[in-house]
Amino acid sequence: MKVLGSYEKARLYIETHTASEFDPIVQIRKINPGPCITISRETGIGAEKICELLIDFLSHFSTPHYSNWAYFDKNLIERVIADHDLPSHFRSYLENERPSSIDSMFSEILKIHPSNLKLLHKTSQTILQLAQYGNVIIIGRGGNVITSELKNSFHVRLVAPVKFRISNAQQLYKMTRRDAAHFIEREDKVRKEFLKKYFHKDIEDPKNYHLVLNTYLMGFEEVAETIGNIIMRKYPFAFSQKVEYSSAV
Repeated sequence: MKVLGSYEKARLYIETHTASEFDPIVQIRKINPGPCITISRETGIGAEKICELLIDFLSHFSTPHYSNWAYFDKNLIERVIADHDLPSHFRSYLENERPSSIDSMFSEILKIHPSNLKLLHKTSQTILQLAQYGNVIIIGRGGNVITSELKNSFHVRLVAPVKFRISNAQQLYKMTRRDAAHFIEREDKVRKEFLKKYFHKDIEDPKNYHLVLNTYLMGFEEVAETIGNIIMRKYPFAFSQKVEYSSAV
């Protein structure tokens, strides 16, 4: 049996939901969409690994109509481009969450490219569409704010001490400790400014989330299972088997 990577799962997820509007499963999911989990994270947390473990956990207990899970981070960019017929060179603009950088780029070429706010609107449309399909995890890009009015959305914030995140970043990105420290400081600031400027929210405010977890105090599997157990309790219609809360909760 071939094990699909995150990109292949995301592609399969999109193809399944766009293949035919008359497909019974698509119709069921339109009427009663599966859960949409948004992940806000501090830099160097290892969110992608946690999402992979969470998808494996939830897929194991999902009913046939809610069995296909995917998470979107950079894969989301591909979806935005496909949705709106944007040329591939937009990828570099979409991947950049720095407000000042986005502003300067689009101000220089405003006559031939959409403004950053228009592009942000397109990204938001795509996130909402994915959320309405359900069975999806959205990493970053203000997903918790964009989907805040949806009943099937559940918002998680992942945090950890900076020393722990520096060590993670060294391993994940093959950096020196000095470079990892600068990278984390810079990216944390970028993400905070992005959410503040475009959504008027404080990324660190716990009131913006259902759940805040310290990944330093819990292993990746514990984090994934904790989120998964809560999701299964909150949205039981999508799962074939009830699971008791683990000792991590």
